[in-house]
Amino acid sequence: MAEEKEYIKNTFKSFAKKNLGIEPSAFEYGKLPPQALDVERAVLGALLIDSNAFDTIQDFISPDTFYSDSHKLIYKSMMTLSAVPKPIDLLTVSEQLRKDGNLDHVGGAFFISELTNAIATSANIEYHARIIAQKYLQRELINISSRTIKDSYEDTTDVFELLDKTESNLFQLSQYSKKKSTVQINTLIDSQIKEIQKRIDDVKSGKTLTGIGSGFTALDRYTSGWQNSDLIIIAGRPAMGKTAFTLALARNAAIDFEKPVAFFSLEMSAPQLVQRIISMETEVSGDKLRRGDLRADEWTQVVTKIGKLETAPLFIDDTPALSIFELRAKARRLKRKNNIGMIVIDYLQLMTGTTPDGKSNGNREQEISSISRSLKSLAKELNIPIIALSQLSRSTETRTGTKKPQLSDLRESGAIEQDADMVMFLYRPEYYGIETDEDQNNTKGIAEVIIAKHRNGSVGTVKTRFINELAKFIDIDNSGNYSGSDFPTFNNPIAENRSFIQASSKMNNEEIDIDSPPF
Repeated sequence: MAEEKEYIKNTFKSFAKKNLGIEPSAFEYGKLPPQALDVERAVLGALLIDSNAFDTIQDFISPDTFYSDSHKLIYKSMMTLSAVPKPIDLLTVSEQLRKDGNLDHVGGAFFISELTNAIATSANIEYHARIIAQKYLQRELINISSRTIKDSYEDTTDVFELLDKTESNLFQLSQYSKKKSTVQINTLIDSQIKEIQKRIDDVKSGKTLTGIGSGFTALDRYTSGWQNSDLIIIAGRPAMGKTAFTLALARNAAIDFEKPVAFFSLEMSAPQLVQRIISMETEVSGDKLRRGDLRADEWTQVVTKIGKLETAPLFIDDTPALSIFELRAKARRLKRKNNIGMIVIDYLQLMTGTTPDGKSNGNREQEISSISRSLKSLAKELNIPIIALSQLSRSTETRTGTKKPQLSDLRESGAIEQDADMVMFLYRPEYYGIETDEDQNNTKGIAEVIIAKHRNGSVGTVKTRFINELAKFIDIDNSGNYSGSDFPTFNNPIAENRSFIQASSKMNNEEIDIDSPPF
């Protein structure tokens, strides 16, 4: 008797797996998967008596949303008719099912006619459709959980791949649940008026930024800070200082504006990045830090100025060949755990678009397009700005006259330009041996930030100062001078460094013996 029960149980599980797509482990708790067959019949019946009702639910209902295979086939035939388009009624649906060879599978024309007896009006079809959508989400959660439990017991399973796969499946499911309907403008006016009023009050109180500040005054005038849900592309040829510039943006956001920042570096290791940040923060050249050839006062300078870095909410990930799926999983975890306010990626072309099972999305151009779209989607999902670096093609090098980059120079895919809310180029004329600009101003140490695309604002060029010894960008005021305190020139005699250290120690209420070695 026990063997017969086990046989029946296994047969039922096999049937459910093959015909309903339900994992066998879903039945381990002695319950049927969530379902609402009566409501499914009511929805299909409403569509048969009112073909216009199909437009109301097609955004969030698909054939897989239905529990019954018969209902799936009937709804699929309705989708085919709607796409042609043809009217949806008893006759057209029956004929379409007959063409597809599915009429007998659903129970014949009689079964379809019986559906109209389940409902008298289509007035509540959206409410009913959302019920079966919720049941579908519950079933999918059970399936994902069951597969995860099953795979977790396997000794050959890579636990990190399993985590990424599970998180990817959950993300796709969450995207299904977040589908939004179209709204009339009057429902949005009130919230926007309140937002504008808040910005007016902020300006009166001296707060001019609506997003995360870049730390560069002239640049913030164009952008009002990095805005939530925006994808910002920063591009340039090698040696333009892309990494240095984005490190400055990440540092300023984390320290000056106290926003947690995630920095994904696919090119440099985490120790290399930290060393560059220390060089930028302490104003000791990276060459000296690498060699360990520091004077006593320079070592003191390092020790006294890294305090802000130690407590900065800056998170660095140097995973090589990071895939977009891995990035998305890590970003969601950082958002949930640390409430990150901005993501920086260095750089886009080093990412891969492979799926969790290792399959490629096609050729390289299609892969980059997929990555670009996914980054924009991630920015909207997490409601934070994402800054991604990008390489430029060599066309700028062969161009006669000006070497300034343009949008057509973006490498490997035009989708980057299309998906980005803002595209900026870094350009240092000094690198190309150009000593003066169009206005005959000296270009030594000048770096231009060219805003070539700005979906929500104006375009233009912002000039910054680039300190080559430190690989550091700093702000300059309108007169071309340093804004704030001038940076010391490290090629000058030791006396200038001493005066700088003494000034720093007085600001920190500390007495530093700069003649004594720190070790």
